[in-house]
Amino acid sequence: MSLSVPSEFVSLAGRWCSNQSANLLAFVWQGYDFLLAELPAGTDPKDLERSITQSLELRIRRAMSGDEPFDIQHGPYERETMMRPPSQPPQYDLAFVLRANERIMWPLEAKVLESDGKGSVRQYIKDVRNEFLTCRYAPFSSEGAMVGYLLSGNPETAFENIAAIIPCHLIAHPEFALRPHKLSEHKRSVKEGKPYPCEFRCHHLIFEFYSLARA
Repeated sequence: MSLSVPSEFVSLAGRWCSNQSANLLAFVWQGYDFLLAELPAGTDPKDLERSITQSLELRIRRAMSGDEPFDIQHGPYERETMMRPPSQPPQYDLAFVLRANERIMWPLEAKVLESDGKGSVRQYIKDVRNEFLTCRYAPFSSEGAMVGYLLSGNPETAFENIAAIIPCHLIAHPEFALRPHKLSEHKRSVKEGKPYPCEFRCHHLIFEFYSLARA
């Protein structure tokens, strides 16, 4: 359950999260490049989503110098928005965590996309709508990311279907123009009295893993 949040904390979270996204996502793309070159690495077809994410975390960390004011973590919990016990707090697939205050996280959610079709992207879209846009995920951040692990099809077709179903307008990220990386802008539902940012930017990254398949 959320505790009272001091205004200094909210200010720090807002500055850090809004200023760092391009740097954070550059590390994510470098980690993907490392993983793609080393497949199958630690991936397991019986547990594809978690195993890809776990292997990706190691390679994102490899791309980092170690001197950054943040670290990358697989499976951290968001206790700000947890319900009363015995409920479990939300858990991110990946998040960048600010070393100075570990409550401040920049999260990424991953979903395996069997194909680029509308049926395959529905669970991906559910996380955008039900988690990010309700402030259950990324309560203190004005940005977050969805990562689609595409097993077959075309990233552009996947983007078209994501945009049509959310619905939203996707634009190319200017820092990653040669990557399958898009942006969408949203208004979030913020509960009265909560200091969470209403404006939210969602990053959409498609990682192509055509050599992998679920068991």
